[in-house]
Amino acid sequence: MTLESGITFFLAIFIFSITPGPGVFAILARSMSKGARASISLSAGMVLSDIVYLVMACFGLAAIASAWEDLFLVIRYAGAAYLMYLGWKMWVSPVATASSENDVHAETNQVASFIQGFMISASNPKVILFYVAFLPTFMDLTVLSGFDIVLASVLASAGLMLGLTIISVSASQARRFMKSERSMKVLNRTAGGIMASAGAFLALKN
Repeated sequence: MTLESGITFFLAIFIFSITPGPGVFAILARSMSKGARASISLSAGMVLSDIVYLVMACFGLAAIASAWEDLFLVIRYAGAAYLMYLGWKMWVSPVATASSENDVHAETNQVASFIQGFMISASNPKVILFYVAFLPTFMDLTVLSGFDIVLASVLASAGLMLGLTIISVSASQARRFMKSERSMKVLNRTAGGIMASAGAFLALKN
């Protein structure tokens, strides 16, 4: 991968990361209700899942992913149900609960959030087909070296994380303008509706 193709690859991945989808909707909802920091582990889980698919594409494992289609279907519906459950919890959550930090359960919540993010991206095995079609534009998959795969993974991780971070920080700014109990309740319900919509989108997409 040349310098020019590396920069182009990074920009393409960045644009891909901010394209609306279940993951972006989940980031928006989490950031609006809990703040940008609460979305870090969610974003990290999504990024790791994408990198797994990228590496699989590099090694030509698309056929294996297709063979696991039934398993991914189960994962997708489970993930969709969980997102809709989270949306309902945000919708009915008291203002005090939604706006306060719980340090005792912070670590557990971060792990659960990371797993949630991973499952959102992992539920779509067609992502690997995207990378299979996408990567040859920037590198020759028939002569890949270990360094090429590591470089592509690093660039993809940076591009994906940058895009998701920009989305989460932008969405979290809404919290700064929500000072009253009524406005916070509206924010909770908006975030809950977005999260539930992400679940529905994940369940219904082809």
